[in-house]
Amino acid sequence: MIDILGFALIMAGIGFFAAGSIGLLRLPDLLSRLHALTKADNVGLGLLCAGLALVDGSVANAAKLFLVWLLVMAASATAAHMMAQHTLRQDFK
Repeated sequence: MIDILGFALIMAGIGFFAAGSIGLLRLPDLLSRLHALTKADNVGLGLLCAGLALVDGSVANAAKLFLVWLLVMAASATAAHMMAQHTLRQDFK
């Protein structure tokens, strides 16, 4: 039963990655694209890591996956903020 839940979480994570990729291609401006991409990728990676942790079953590997997820969330939020600030500064010049 845990394996089925793990695979369902992995599939849901892949779905969020796909939705973020579609948002990147379909949305009109940079700020909308950044919002869609960072939100969908953070949730997708969280679901993917949770599913992998359930399938693997090791507490040490689950802790490593959680740490990777936290670091990616911090890095993507920082990068998106920097790109948005740069875009806004260019628009007001």
